[in-house]
Amino acid sequence: MQNVIMVTGATGVLGREVLERAARTGLPVRALTRRAEQPVTPGVEWHSGDLVTGRGLADAFDGVRTVIHCATDARRFKNDIPAFEHLLAAARTAGVQHVVNISIVGIDRIPLPYYRVKLAGERLLAESGLGWTNLRATQFPELLNGVLRVLAKSPVVPMVSGTACQPVDQGEVADRLVELAQGAPAGQVAAMAGPKVYNSVRLARDWTRAAGRRRLVLPVFLPGKLGAALRSGALAAPDRAVGVRTWEEYLAAEVAQP
Repeated sequence: MQNVIMVTGATGVLGREVLERAARTGLPVRALTRRAEQPVTPGVEWHSGDLVTGRGLADAFDGVRTVIHCATDARRFKNDIPAFEHLLAAARTAGVQHVVNISIVGIDRIPLPYYRVKLAGERLLAESGLGWTNLRATQFPELLNGVLRVLAKSPVVPMVSGTACQPVDQGEVADRLVELAQGAPAGQVAAMAGPKVYNSVRLARDWTRAAGRRRLVLPVFLPGKLGAALRSGALAAPDRAVGVRTWEEYLAAEVAQP
């Protein structure tokens, strides 16, 4: 049986990278979209379906052996659990042998509602009865860039102080996910973090300089359990600094003004 790979969240920051790399393997690749009008991507068979409602999943998953699950919605994160439940149900029906899931470093230590949902998703996967692999990664520079662009619309950029961040290139994480998808289910695998740990305030200042924005970066002390968890280093994984591309290299290539 040939390893047909399905990529969910294939139009997102990470999913786009995963889809491109999966297509390079030469294996049959499918991608899931909620849109009725499907993109045209060489080497990829697009299917229309909705994880949140379960619409179209039976046809999309028919014949699939491996799923790389990148779909998430941080703005409407409560939908992530029903979406994951529908994915796992469709996968069981279709006889999927391996679900590879991307997750986040620190979700078991940081009391954010979105992180609690991600942790609940990990538990669903582990209890699904399917073969599974779960990879936690640190922050993607592209997502940090998006957040900072929004914050920089104001003359003052607030940034939580005392917080360690360790950006890891989303393309490198995509490489690892595709590698895992071609192997046997491995359960919880070692996390993936970028090559350097930074203070969050420095990250923001580096970004404003690269983007040519004259902004005051204001360190903000966050009280309570959330602030304590962030200051504890829960977002970073210094012992898993396996990434190669640095934050400075990302800024120079993607953000710096000509």
